Amino acid sequence: MLNRRPLLWALLALPGVWIAWRWWATPEAYGFGHAIGDSGDWAAWLLMVTLAVTPARLLFRRQRWTLWLMRRRRDLGVASFAYAAGHTAIYVTDRASLPAIIDAAGSPDMLTGWLALALFIPLAVTSNDVAVRALKRSWKRLHRLVYPAAILTFVHWVLAAFDPTTAYIHIGVLAAVELLRVWLQRRQRVT
Repeated sequence: MLNRRPLLWALLALPGVWIAWRWWATPEAYGFGHAIGDSGDWAAWLLMVTLAVTPARLLFRRQRWTLWLMRRRRDLGVASFAYAAGHTAIYVTDRASLPAIIDAAGSPDMLTGWLALALFIPLAVTSNDVAVRALKRSWKRLHRLVYPAAILTFVHWVLAAFDPTTAYIHIGVLAAVELLRVWLQRRQRVT
């Protein structure tokens, strides 16, 4: 059932629909701050799931669900980018003026967010079969930009959060996932 892309995308869109509905239905209670925070959270969570696919596949090679994740990893990454783009659009709408956006762009919390977004744009644009065929081996090298982009994303989260505790917890989880990935890939090369 989840092998159908439209159904997967409908499920991936549900948090965005929920964010939009809450913002529209209760703008005073929910407001820009919650919409910015929730869209950023979903962008980061989907990024973490995307990055966890390789270690999961290396750990659970014979499991069908890991093969499904490998086939849908680009979808998850593009969904992460979509939430990041929504996060940015809400921020820009809230600021409502180009001078205010430019003025804030140089601060460490905003600069890391803008840099992360800039790295994610070519990844999202090339996350399709046509780009994979056209770029051949260069596609994989290009998509390794996800690692510095992820670091920038989580640094942005720490610096921009009112309480960075949750961001630090997610950084710990991401670091554990990436260390596991590196260890499993090295072990695989040795054996």
